[in-house]
Amino acid sequence: MKKLALIIAASLTLGGCDFLDFDESQGKTQEEAYGYFDNVLALGNAAYRSLPDDFGDHIGGALREAATDNAVYTWENNAVYDIYNDVWSPLSTGIDEQNNTTKWSEYYQVIYDINMFLRDYSEENLERHKWDSNYPDNIEKARMSLREVRVLRALYYFELVKRYGDVPLLTEPMELDEINSVTKTKATEILNFVATECASVADELPLSHNDFFGETGRVTKGAALAIRARALLYAASPLLCDGDASAAWKAAAEAAHDVIAMNYYSLPAIDEDPLYDPNLGDAVLKSPQLIFETRNNASLTFETRNLPIGFANGTNSGNTPTQNLVDEFEMKDGTPFSWNNATHVQNMYYDKAGNPTRDPRFYRTVLANGMKFMKTQIDTYEGGRFGAPVTGATLTGYYLKKLVNETVVLTPPNTVSKNHHFPTYRYAEVLLNYAEALNEWQGPDYTDANCTISARQALNQVRQAAGMPDVKGAGDQNSFRTAVRHERRVELAFEDHRFWDIRRWKIGNVVEQIYGVHIRKNGATFEYTRQLVQNRIWKDKMYLYPIPQNETFVNPNLTQNPGWE
Repeated sequence: MKKLALIIAASLTLGGCDFLDFDESQGKTQEEAYGYFDNVLALGNAAYRSLPDDFGDHIGGALREAATDNAVYTWENNAVYDIYNDVWSPLSTGIDEQNNTTKWSEYYQVIYDINMFLRDYSEENLERHKWDSNYPDNIEKARMSLREVRVLRALYYFELVKRYGDVPLLTEPMELDEINSVTKTKATEILNFVATECASVADELPLSHNDFFGETGRVTKGAALAIRARALLYAASPLLCDGDASAAWKAAAEAAHDVIAMNYYSLPAIDEDPLYDPNLGDAVLKSPQLIFETRNNASLTFETRNLPIGFANGTNSGNTPTQNLVDEFEMKDGTPFSWNNATHVQNMYYDKAGNPTRDPRFYRTVLANGMKFMKTQIDTYEGGRFGAPVTGATLTGYYLKKLVNETVVLTPPNTVSKNHHFPTYRYAEVLLNYAEALNEWQGPDYTDANCTISARQALNQVRQAAGMPDVKGAGDQNSFRTAVRHERRVELAFEDHRFWDIRRWKIGNVVEQIYGVHIRKNGATFEYTRQLVQNRIWKDKMYLYPIPQNETFVNPNLTQNPGWE
């Protein structure tokens, strides 16, 4: 089976518009460049180079989750502190940069490249090869590439909108003087463009590229429809919706249902889902709920950044879950955890017999006091190996487990790296998108011909797969909204959703007080105390990123986002 090596290679060798311009200094005319299948397919593959993920590469090791109430980054000199200390600005947007390139620049560069490709591609230039035996296969691949890049362009526009709100919508390559006079398009219009683009090519994309010349890791029908569903969910959400909210929620619910109605994806029980395989790496690609992922090469970086300091060679604590998040994980019988319940506190993670007491997802997300990982006990109590007062120890009493590969080997000279694939779209999220949108439109128990399962049924599918009982109570729209938001938080933790959910729901004040746990060892038992570890600043301007100052300087039509002037 072909892997994604070609895409990776293309992203490394075609990293800008130099290849796309094809000037004479490169020895190729435009006709020649688009007259060879290898060049055409390489151009299509290069469009994959900016797929989103969040392994902390864009904020110096910190995840965006560390800018939410789900996590704290241990080291205060990290740029993520600029967010909640309110020291980021149009001049300093380093929270989402890599190699001194903002996401604004990165996404518009790849969009420009795609626009060039869509404009200049011509099958007439490829007819010189029509007598080749592999011409029919190559022309099908080229046509498929055109469909894929349209979905990718839509995805990049979605990524721009969720950061900046209203942005220019450019569907043709422009000259410099044209670019510097463009105006913004409303966010909802762009999200509707995203939805329309994805829908228009979805039926021409394969269910799996395994069925299309044995390739993997590419845009599929499910990916196109899932991107469309998420875009419409954001378009209906309080931050961006500027019209008929009921109609917007209806569109979002029906779009998510289109993915459900494919009957292609499924949620296995959590213990059987390769997405949670201890080996991670390529094992996650076998998950029947995985829709689209960002693939990355083998490394040890994520583990080194996030495992406790002193755990192994060079480990650095990094992103640590908060008590705010841990409190969201219910007891295994579905009862909300409460600090006022002495039994809950006494059986914080396990009962006296050593049996788990919390939602099974907790044990796949968080490393808590007394757990074992890589054959090492994680002691985070005061005086423990990985607890205070050790310099660089967790500030919250927890360490990160989710996305950390337990089978890497960190000790030289025989280190072992593993591939790290980020699950950007998966079926559990689609069900939660559907549950949210349908509830906001009609309530938790509504069904019709286009929405054949209720919001409650969709939510309970996620809970059942996790090994949790059906949601209790939540009989009306408001209480069910709370249940959906809870479920998103625990199911999708550390998958780059919480940061954006806080913004689209306009609940920014939840990040202001961040809690951890102080653990005192008393003989053979532990005493747990919830404690405040950070006070953060929230201002409503933070619902959107500031537009980089250099962009508004060269183009005054790009008015700055509110509060960042």
